[in-house]
Amino acid sequence: MSAEWVIGGTVIPPGRETALELALPALYTHTPMHLPVRVVRGRRPGPTLLVSAALHGDEINGVEIIRRLLAMPMIHRLRGTLMAVPVVNMLGFLSHSRYLPDRRDLNRSFPGSERGSLAARLAHLFLTELFSKADYGIDLHTAAIHRDNLPQVRANLAIPAVRRMAEAFAAPVILDSGQRLIEGSLRKVADERGVPLIVYEAGEALRFDEIAIRAGVRGVVAVMRALAMLPARRGRRQIQSVIARQSSWIRAPQSGILRVAKPLGCWVAQEETLAWIGDPFGDSDVPVLARSPGIIVGRTNLPLVNEGEALFHLAQVVKSDELENHLETYHEALAEADEFADPYSPDVL
Repeated sequence: MSAEWVIGGTVIPPGRETALELALPALYTHTPMHLPVRVVRGRRPGPTLLVSAALHGDEINGVEIIRRLLAMPMIHRLRGTLMAVPVVNMLGFLSHSRYLPDRRDLNRSFPGSERGSLAARLAHLFLTELFSKADYGIDLHTAAIHRDNLPQVRANLAIPAVRRMAEAFAAPVILDSGQRLIEGSLRKVADERGVPLIVYEAGEALRFDEIAIRAGVRGVVAVMRALAMLPARRGRRQIQSVIARQSSWIRAPQSGILRVAKPLGCWVAQEETLAWIGDPFGDSDVPVLARSPGIIVGRTNLPLVNEGEALFHLAQVVKSDELENHLETYHEALAEADEFADPYSPDVL
């Protein structure tokens, strides 16, 4: 670990926690804007981990995950360096929007350009000042507006270092994306640059979900332990993820009012009924059927649907004896994990 470590012109020595503000383009009111960053450098050498959230400005669970992570006393026993960026898309965050004011998706704008659009310039700043210094990355997301995601990790398990991180995070489900990476995404750039990165998805946009947040804090800490950035913990109940190689969305066969029959995390058989769609009187109900066996890892929260809208995200896995109690065990383990809860709030689990 180099003793000379510079971000935005600020030198950060080992053994120091530093709050930085990287300059962003000002608002049209001439109000200055900044990208807030917290850098924690341990006194002992180790890898550099970048943890980022709110690339989509309305996906806020990750903001709380990073706040709780930085508040944990164990962070001061860190080996290596933690770079924490709770709000990457600050302009979208301020307007409760997934997008930037130019209507571009930041997570489709990498690697960006110093002279490009607003989204391109922010992507370029993030990569050059922060991501370029990372040995590993964890990017925190939620579902889009009016949708909900079961806690899950998305990763290319063909890369050994990525698989190690994904398994250490121990979300209920790992979606193995393989080489199917979206052009312009941070994960695509990370793959091209050889930086192991996983994406954590959980909860709904513009909402805090306590289970999703606890799972995220626990997962990030577990990855840091696996990277020898934090002391190993023994004796804790081990949570094994279910790995899905494929997933697909089940869409509405007709327009109408949706009545859901199966919750998030439920395993369903092929042709099992997930919901019904009908009119306000209950006439002409049509079932929504699973096209394959699997776990529901995402779903819409809106009961008013149009024909063709995505309703249920199904991760295709085969049922096993272990799968029966998998999610129940996961929930219980998080409920017992008080160290990942907010110390200033009552227990809501």
